[in-house]
Amino acid sequence: MKSNRKWGIAGSVAVVLALAGWLGYTSFQDALVYFYTPSEVVKLGSDFEGKRIRVGGMVEAGSMKMTAGTMKIDFRLSDGETVIPVHFEGVPPDLFKDGQGAVAEGVWMPADKAFRADLIMAKHSEDYMPIEMKREGKAMPKEDLLKTLKQ
Repeated sequence: MKSNRKWGIAGSVAVVLALAGWLGYTSFQDALVYFYTPSEVVKLGSDFEGKRIRVGGMVEAGSMKMTAGTMKIDFRLSDGETVIPVHFEGVPPDLFKDGQGAVAEGVWMPADKAFRADLIMAKHSEDYMPIEMKREGKAMPKEDLLKTLKQ
């Protein structure tokens, strides 16, 4: 009688652990955020047409064009190999500018060879500099920067 009870408890624990593992695995799959590079986007097949994806790269210097009287912004996103045009309408983040990293979310239009974004996330520089030094136009060497972060 006691051995049947032990097997029942062990089986119940195994089922609960398996269920918890499956729930954890599936929730992490949905939470993974992946973005394609412009080189990968241009190679996507027609099965991706109209599906929401993210594309990340550097905003090409001098490529940002704002349409007067609207909230439309056109720019080019590059990964160093391929450049794709991105059309966005909305309010961009404060850190969004030429020469900066960005991730755009929207749909790839293979017929137009363009990306239509409805969300832009700007990547910022990881170099922190005190505002006083920035105002004076000084640059902080990386070694000194690391020392300030350790203190």
